[in-house]
Amino acid sequence: MRKKTTTQGPAARRGSAFVISAPSGTGKTTLVTALRKRFPFLEQSVSCTTRPPRTGEKSGRDYLFLTEEEFRRRIDEGAFLEWAKVYGHYYGTPKDWLIDRIESGRQVVCAIDVQGAVAIKQLLPDDAVLIFVLPPSLEELRRRIKNRALDDEAAIERRLDEAKAEIRRYVHYDHIVVNDDLERAASLLSGIVATELYCSTRGNRELIERMLG
Repeated sequence: MRKKTTTQGPAARRGSAFVISAPSGTGKTTLVTALRKRFPFLEQSVSCTTRPPRTGEKSGRDYLFLTEEEFRRRIDEGAFLEWAKVYGHYYGTPKDWLIDRIESGRQVVCAIDVQGAVAIKQLLPDDAVLIFVLPPSLEELRRRIKNRALDDEAAIERRLDEAKAEIRRYVHYDHIVVNDDLERAASLLSGIVATELYCSTRGNRELIERMLG
């Protein structure tokens, strides 16, 4: 009988931000959904974007959909921990929400691009764990993108070029997961989160400090 994964969060301490990046079409969203089923205490950071909602997406659940004017206003107000323009649309991580969660000991998962992940690591170096999800090959990534039927051939080539540029920045990440099999990739991702929360030096530094007085 398979042992049930715990749904209990770690002992009270400063929280963590698990930042997951992947080239478009790699399966990042599906893996984050699977991860949160295994660890229900993980809260998902909802990014802001100016791109139109896709079929089935809801504002406040998948993204906070903003006009470009509203997004730019929030940039001027310093409301984003990080932001970037990708494929002609703006994306940003709300700053206050994430910092409040980390400081109150909550565990958060952020699904964002490489530029955003690096920015979060720079701002929260002791609290952010960066995980990069790779496709098994660029040929398989092309097939997955094409099967979504959302892009023409020119857009697919642009996404593949962007994927290569993102993959070259793997050195910024703490962990790599190859999504060649969804169940295996979800298990590897869950193992990384469990290790960081319960077994790592970083995850237990406050416990050790309390023991030593």
